Amino acid sequence: MAEFTIRSPLSDLEWQSYDNFRWEVLRKPLKLSHIPLKDNLEDVSFHFMGIDSDANIVSCGRIHLNNPSEAQIRYMGVSSRLRRKRLGSAMIDELESKALLLGATKVTLNAREEAIEFYKSLGYVETGPYESDIKIPHTSMEKILS
Repeated sequence: MAEFTIRSPLSDLEWQSYDNFRWEVLRKPLKLSHIPLKDNLEDVSFHFMGIDSDANIVSCGRIHLNNPSEAQIRYMGVSSRLRRKRLGSAMIDELESKALLLGATKVTLNAREEAIEFYKSLGYVETGPYESDIKIPHTSMEKILS
């Protein structure tokens, strides 16, 4: 597996690259326009990206608190060429660690159909259906942190 580092974007250029990667991995495959994936929680969220040894962004994820004990993961994605190489698991580990530092005891997320088994393998359980803002069916999932 290629070496990679997980950290937050630091410079304006890295933020632009991070935003572009989020679109590339999450919306472009659905043939959606290149509109930045931003919501009203961007500024109170913690953003992480995986960077390979050539300084390319290869994964992304964001976490924020819904309330003092519940965190939510959003905009989680991994480059299609690096899936099934533990990079996604490493991203989730980083996001869950941040949730614990923030005081959360539970993490929620909304998974696309193709990601449900991945999240189940990490201890998440299905809690019900969810329709995203772009009308893509998802499944709500949660995990109790220990």
